[in-house]
Formats: sequence, structure tokens, C-alpha cells
Amino acid sequence: MADLAAANSGAGKVRVAFDEAVLGAWMAGHVEGFAGPLKVEQFNGGQSNPTYKLTTPGQRYVLRRKPPGPLLKGAHDVLREARVQQALAATYVPTARIYAVCEDESVIGSAFYVMDMVEGRIFWDAAFTEVPKAERAAYFDAMNKVIAALHSVDVEAVGLGDYGRPGNYFARQIGRWSKQYLEDELAGRLPDMDALVEWLPTAIPESDETTVVHGDFRCDNMIFHPTEPRVLAVLDWELSTLGHPLADFSYHAMMYRMPGDIVAGLGGADPVPLGLPTEAEYIAAYCVRTGRKSIANWDYYLAFNFFRLAAIMHGIKGRVLRGTASNAQARERAKSLPRLAGLARDAMEKCR
Repeated sequence: MADLAAANSGAGKVRVAFDEAVLGAWMAGHVEGFAGPLKVEQFNGGQSNPTYKLTTPGQRYVLRRKPPGPLLKGAHDVLREARVQQALAATYVPTARIYAVCEDESVIGSAFYVMDMVEGRIFWDAAFTEVPKAERAAYFDAMNKVIAALHSVDVEAVGLGDYGRPGNYFARQIGRWSKQYLEDELAGRLPDMDALVEWLPTAIPESDETTVVHGDFRCDNMIFHPTEPRVLAVLDWELSTLGHPLADFSYHAMMYRMPGDIVAGLGGADPVPLGLPTEAEYIAAYCVRTGRKSIANWDYYLAFNFFRLAAIMHGIKGRVLRGTASNAQARERAKSLPRLAGLARDAMEKCR
């Protein structure tokens, strides 16, 4: 975890460059209170949307942009990220302040937005071992509070009624990822994945709900207060849409079963000696906050999410084999495919 945190922390040399003087002139005309001179650095780590630290004598900002050049339709939509954060600004979901949005690609070569740089801590270890044991449960409760608040937002009231397609979320997602898996013959087939492709569409829970979903709600996508167990801002809204809240919450709660070397997780460790709530206690807290008596079919939601993540890794494996993977870590990430498929299969078997 320390290596992962080091690789993704800090900012330095600009790797995807642009005319900084032009940006400074634009900010002077569009960002309230802006006063140069402007220093530009690029954050380290593997963000799919290049992200920059902008520093002036009196303020620090973050700029998120689309990568320059041709892109797949709908990919890297930073304007969508800005929209959802602006819409949530008046809710109980903590987000960074958006200062300005630029659709004019002539400014720095692609669309971008500028937001406040929220000062705080990011935790890469889902066990929160950096804080005293007695305080860790409070950090889990802070995450639980925020995701419950997100799923309680009135999408029409905040102007996000058209932010995605309502209804049939699981059927659409299963169809999408199954198709991608089956069509990528070079990446090969796994018996566990084949079984999930066959079973998942037949067991979708009947209840259908639609809320704003984050899509990647993890401890390392949040900025916590420097000293308190409180979330100051949720980051990385690239995968957000309208979807089923229990898909989003169960993805987040996968941390209880997720191996820590794949994505921030406890790897099935007993949470109690770590000072953390059990999975059942964490689910119960979410239910209280969202007005549910319980969550039926819990293992189905986990099976779906492990399958979805396995399908993503299967696609990465295919790109590695074709030589089109842009991330140097892609080969290592693809190695997690069999374990993720196995975890999905385990959850599936518990449903039967």
C-alpha cells in the first residue's frame, strides 16, 4: 500500500503540456478572485483524465482536462464530472467547489474545468491503519454517511434527471460487460466468467431503483479532513451516472472481501481486531440512513460487482496481448482477473 500511495501522491513535471500563459489569461477572466503568477504541475498517478495542480500566491486549484487527441465517444467526459459536482454542491454530499468550466478546446487543447484544491488526507489502505485503532470505525462511518447521502439526493430537484438512463440498470450493465467479455477472444475464456454470464441475467432482483451513483466509491477517492474522521470531498466522478443505489453501495462494500493488492480492500480479514465495523454492521448503518429494513440478495450484488470488475480486467488483458495498453501497470492489473472471477463465482454460489 505504501508503494501505491507513493506512486499516486504529489505533483511534479507536466507530462501533458499546454500554453500556461494562455491558461492564466483565461483564468483571469473566468475564475473569481484569480491573481497570478501561475505555477503549473501535473499530479502523479494514473488518472485517465490528466490532472494538474495550479498554484498562485494566494490560492491553489486543481484542473481536470480531457486527454488531447481523438477519443472514444463519451470517454473522458470531464464536463460531465463538473456538472455532477456542481449539482451536488447544495446537498449533503461533499464535493470540491467548481470555479469554472471551459468547453473551448483552443485554450489548452481540450475541454477542462478548474476546482478548489481541497487540503486533507487520502487513504490508500482500506483498514485505515494510519489512524489510531480507536478512531477507525469513525472513518468507516464517515464514508457510510456520504454514500447514503448521495443515494438520497432527489435527482430531479438538483437538475440531474437526465444524467443517465433510469431503470434496468443491472440488465444493461450485465449485457454490456458480458458482450465485451465474449467478443474479446484473444483474452480467452474462464469457466467462472462463463458461469456468471449465464447466471447473472436470470437472477436480477425484482426491486428497481434509480439514484445518482458514483461508480467508483472507494476510500482512496475521498479527501478526509486533516485530523478528523470527516469526508471533505468525493473525487473522480468519471463513472457517475443514474443507476441502482445497491449496485453502487455493494461496489463500495466489496472492500470487505477485496484483496488489498487489487483495489483498496480488507481481503476478507476479520475487521473486528482492526477496530472496524463488520460487513453486517456496515450494511445495517447504510440501511438506517437510507430508510431500508435490510438488503435482500446481498451476495447477488457482490457477484455482479466482482464480475464487472473482472470483465474490466479481462478487457485490460486483451489490450495487453494486442499491445495497445497505454498504462505500464496494465499487465500486473490483468493478473488479478482469475481471482476476481473466483470471488464473483463464490458470491454466486452463496445465492444458490
